[in-house]
Amino acid sequence: MVRNTNNKNSMEQLLAKSDLMIASSHYVHQRKVQGEMNREWQMNGIYGARGVGKTTLLLQHLKELKHKGKEVLYVRLDDFYFTGNKLYNLADEFRKNSGEYLYLDEVHKYTGWSRELKNIYDSMPALKIMFSGSSIIELTMQEADLSRRALMYSMPGLSFREYLFLSNIIELPVYNLEQILSAHNTIAAEISNNIPVLKHFKHYLKSGFYPFFLEKNRDYQLTLEQIIRTVLEVDFLHIEQFDSSKSKQIISLLKIVASSAPFIPNISKISEKTGLHRQTVLLYLNYLEKAGLVKQLNFPHKSISRLQKPDKLFLDNPNLFYTLNPGLVNIGSLRETFAVSQLSVKSEIALHKQADFLIDNKYIFEIGGKNKGNTQIKDLDNAFLFLDDIEVGYKNSIPLWLLGFLY
Repeated sequence: MVRNTNNKNSMEQLLAKSDLMIASSHYVHQRKVQGEMNREWQMNGIYGARGVGKTTLLLQHLKELKHKGKEVLYVRLDDFYFTGNKLYNLADEFRKNSGEYLYLDEVHKYTGWSRELKNIYDSMPALKIMFSGSSIIELTMQEADLSRRALMYSMPGLSFREYLFLSNIIELPVYNLEQILSAHNTIAAEISNNIPVLKHFKHYLKSGFYPFFLEKNRDYQLTLEQIIRTVLEVDFLHIEQFDSSKSKQIISLLKIVASSAPFIPNISKISEKTGLHRQTVLLYLNYLEKAGLVKQLNFPHKSISRLQKPDKLFLDNPNLFYTLNPGLVNIGSLRETFAVSQLSVKSEIALHKQADFLIDNKYIFEIGGKNKGNTQIKDLDNAFLFLDDIEVGYKNSIPLWLLGFLY
């Protein structure tokens, strides 16, 4: 690229930062988004909770492109450059200087990001754009119609299967739900014969959902606590209706969920404990779900709206228990939370009145420890027990950890 030396304090600095970030990306294994990404499309977007690896994926893609001789630029949209410069103007200058691939991170921190991306897409068809942001970007996309322009892909936290792979323990295939239900004995026996699967599963439940576990000198739980605070104190500021003074009350709400088993929300009591108005509690639960901190479930055939009380409330993933309530992790809630976190990536989940969950309006799942019997579900069709602390199951009793191989 012919770099414009007349603007060294802007584009030159961004290019230097970009080169440094791309060069510092050292992860060997590359995660995938949900769905097959069309990297030849003009504009792609990746969204997901903080800490799941979106930035790493952008940098890995750009490193590949640089090796192929492409002109690339990585920019965070919370960079000081944007205090006096527009995103559209940056893209235009980059394009005029032979730029080909512009990758934008933390887009939700730039006011009017979706409108400017729409304009870039429409007026610079030769420029390939990829952007990433928190899951809350869904709440701010209404101001411009990107639906016909950007292909959107979600990135969940690590599955148990991915954790084993990234840890260099073992590489195993994805199994769909039907394969697990019909062939769990064979699958579980083969895996457990090769690795101490229960030992690794316990590690995963505590500190394996986010890929920063690979950073040996990083305090995992402290990092996760910082992520929670950043979501509430930084990311949520970009939601118009959010009151930043309520961050402490929301952390209190998360700790209530973490200390309860199971958590059937009483909105009035939550309102009283947190000092938040009832409607505000419901609104913030929706924000927390978008940000990847909680999941809300209801019984089937119940109308769902943003300000409707969920029938049951879960933390988003099991690692959050050890950050929000480290002294007293309820094993029952931990098991159910793991099941929900893995199943929700590719399946529809509802609550069931006689068991725990109804999956894809077809299968009935009960979650429990290794000694749990099938009394609750013995008269139900398509019903299965997912049991903790067992390596291999029998008939309709399946190891809980196998749900970690769905993606």
